[in-house]
Amino acid sequence: MSNSILIINGPNLNLLGEREQSQYGSITFDELKKDCLKKSKELNINLNFTQSNIEGEIVNLIQEARNNYDGIIINAAGFTHTSVAIRDALSIFKKPIIELHISNIYNREEFRQKSLISDVVTGGIFGIGANGYILAIIAMQELLKNGN
Repeated sequence: MSNSILIINGPNLNLLGEREQSQYGSITFDELKKDCLKKSKELNINLNFTQSNIEGEIVNLIQEARNNYDGIIINAAGFTHTSVAIRDALSIFKKPIIELHISNIYNREEFRQKSLISDVVTGGIFGIGANGYILAIIAMQELLKNGN
């Protein structure tokens, strides 16, 4: 039986490849999605890879995930620093959660250095670029295998 995980991408990540390549690299959102789906297939993981610019939609995804997914990987993007609603929804999800950021938020502008979600997630991956997604999928597989 394979595990099911949800990758949630927050605002503006749909514009990967176009925006701030010095921070986010040149990979496009579609290329990133393809790479993640390929890795999850190799690991026999059912993966849903999604993106929204709308805070309430992300809250709905997290709430619905409680009954449909074994784990969440979330790059909340700009909502990382501002959304109590996303934080509260994540705290209700009582399964593994990995917080993910392409850039190192702790090495950026001061307002980006505070994550409202870090204290309610299982762990985090920061500053590894788009490869962080692949590492997060592998880490999630290990968390689920070990019953975390």
